Amino acid sequence: MPIVLVDHPGGNYWQGWDTYIRTHLLDRGLVSPDDPSLYTITNSVDDACHAISSFYRIYHSCRYVGEQLVLRLKSDLPDAILDILNQEFGDIVVTGKIQRSDALPEERNDETANLPRLSFHFNHRDFGRLHQLIRRINDLGDHRPEVEHPEQK
Repeated sequence: MPIVLVDHPGGNYWQGWDTYIRTHLLDRGLVSPDDPSLYTITNSVDDACHAISSFYRIYHSCRYVGEQLVLRLKSDLPDAILDILNQEFGDIVVTGKIQRSDALPEERNDETANLPRLSFHFNHRDFGRLHQLIRRINDLGDHRPEVEHPEQK
């Protein structure tokens, strides 16, 4: 889920927190260089709303099924986009590749069983990269207004 840190206009609390993360944790190798992708800092309510709604534009939800991470989507992705995702995010896949999937047997009675899916063996480590993958899916996916509202989740 997206993490949005909202400060008051002109405030710098979250910017100071981000500076601390980058200078004390990132520079010491205690967090990944991609981990700041896990959050958005803003002082605008409109920007905060956009960060949340854009995160759920194509992406719906995810779950682990056995060793696989399953990303549920609001619309399917063409082969060309799947190829791009595998090229750009193959580093977070332990074995195999990112691929389309139907609902797995463990998901058949789930209310999301009819949604398109991507599944892969995630390395359980690079959550910042996982958020980047989700944002990339949302950027590349079908721009249909009926799938863009997070309340439709």
